Amino acid sequence: MPFKALLHRQNRLTTGWALSGITRFSSGLPVTLYNNNDTSLMGTIPNGINSDGVDTPDYRPGNLAVNTDPRNGKSAFNTSLFGMPAMGTLGTAARRFFYGPEMANFDVALLKSVRLSEYRSVDLRFEAFNVFNHAQFFGAAAVNGNVGSPGFGQIVSAAPPRVIQIALKFSF
Repeated sequence: MPFKALLHRQNRLTTGWALSGITRFSSGLPVTLYNNNDTSLMGTIPNGINSDGVDTPDYRPGNLAVNTDPRNGKSAFNTSLFGMPAMGTLGTAARRFFYGPEMANFDVALLKSVRLSEYRSVDLRFEAFNVFNHAQFFGAAAVNGNVGSPGFGQIVSAAPPRVIQIALKFSF
């Protein structure tokens, strides 16, 4: 960091600073649609080995109206296009054919290194993850895709909020 140039001084306070960051933009992950009611009568109710059975909901083509701002409390997509299939039939919806909410995340780290002697130094590190504290409705199971659930289509999980940590390292 250019503290030395800004303050026109060079001392322990103005030198040894570093700033780093990571910015990540990602499209959403596919929404997994499933039907845990075994309406196909194939006996494929999910168990510990396969977390989703073969049954999917019925799909009526239309505008999915994928919600690009999940903070508004609305469903992640137009749930009225999906329904339970008739008994003895498989659903018509593909398992994963559209994507859930995307992510924009910013992580920042500020480091100050102070040399105490030829062999000794102290590093102070301040890190902030999700520095702007934006809600990140992102993940493999962020959207409830179970057509038999009362929360079908709702956002059910989010990434952690802002996390801040401070570290001190003494090298000798």
